[in-house]
Amino acid sequence: MDLIPDARYTESHEWVRWDGDDLVCGITDHAQESLSDVVYVELPDVGDELETGDIWGVVESVKAASDLHMPMGGQITGVNEALEDEPEIVNKDPYGAGWMMRFRPSDPSQYDMLLEGDVYEEFAAQEEG
Repeated sequence: MDLIPDARYTESHEWVRWDGDDLVCGITDHAQESLSDVVYVELPDVGDELETGDIWGVVESVKAASDLHMPMGGQITGVNEALEDEPEIVNKDPYGAGWMMRFRPSDPSQYDMLLEGDVYEEFAAQEEG
C-alpha cells in the first residue's frame, strides 16, 4: 500500500493534504486496490457546504460502489473534471492526477484529528483481517 508523507487519512479511506488554503482529497491507494477497476466517479458541486462525515460523492468499480465521506467540514472549491471521462486515472495515480475534490475547511484544526500514515496503514491492515 502506497502512502504519501504529507497527507492525512480517514477510516473511510480518503486522503487529504494541504494545498494553500485548501485541502485536496481523494481515495487512498488501498481503497483503489480494493475496488479494482474504477469505472465511474460522482463528484460534488463547487460551492457545496458539507459537514464532517457527509457524503460528497460516489466511486464505482467493476466490483462495488462506495460512498465518499467528508474528512472535515468545509466548502467545495474545485473538482477534478478529468475523472468524468477517465475515471481509471484514480487507479493509475490516486494521490496525483486521480485527486477528486478540493475544499476550504471551516475548522482547519480538524486536520490534526485525522490519521497519520502509519496509523492508517495499521487500520487498513486490521480491517483486511
